[in-house]
Amino acid sequence: MFFVLKMSPNKSNISYLLDEQINSLLNEASFPYFSLKGRASITFNEFLSDRMLLISVIKAGIPYKLFELIQNITPFSEFDWAKYLNISAKSLQRYKAANNFHFKSIHSEKILEMAEVTQYGLEVFGQLEKFNLWLNTPNFALANYKPIELLSDSYGKELVITELSHINQGIFS
Repeated sequence: MFFVLKMSPNKSNISYLLDEQINSLLNEASFPYFSLKGRASITFNEFLSDRMLLISVIKAGIPYKLFELIQNITPFSEFDWAKYLNISAKSLQRYKAANNFHFKSIHSEKILEMAEVTQYGLEVFGQLEKFNLWLNTPNFALANYKPIELLSDSYGKELVITELSHINQGIFS
């Protein structure tokens, strides 16, 4: 089964909103490790590549607004998100309705892991549709599991990232 984006966002608009949300989060909370070091802002991609900053944000908790933006750039359905976060779809709906909700650190970490997988998948395949097709196709190198089926835990996520890396390097199994 293939999933489409919940809305058809303009890619540059979503990127702008992600950048804006990250900078808002970094400005509203104090992160001892992080400073803009003379820059006015940080991009979402820069954020994902700064491991110490990710750890700090995970500990603080991802706000629902940021999750919603990440959700819109990934190929994952609401059902997938509920499964990955190990919470019910009803809980996700309650969190959405809550004012200024922040996810627990365990959920925040998983949200950022899925953002990283999506970012790398888009880097490798160039288009969300191609990445989504790969995610939903049984893969010989992954014991004929669909890559999307392995993303529920960190070991599976690492296997998926490794396979994406192989594809990126031209190594096909």
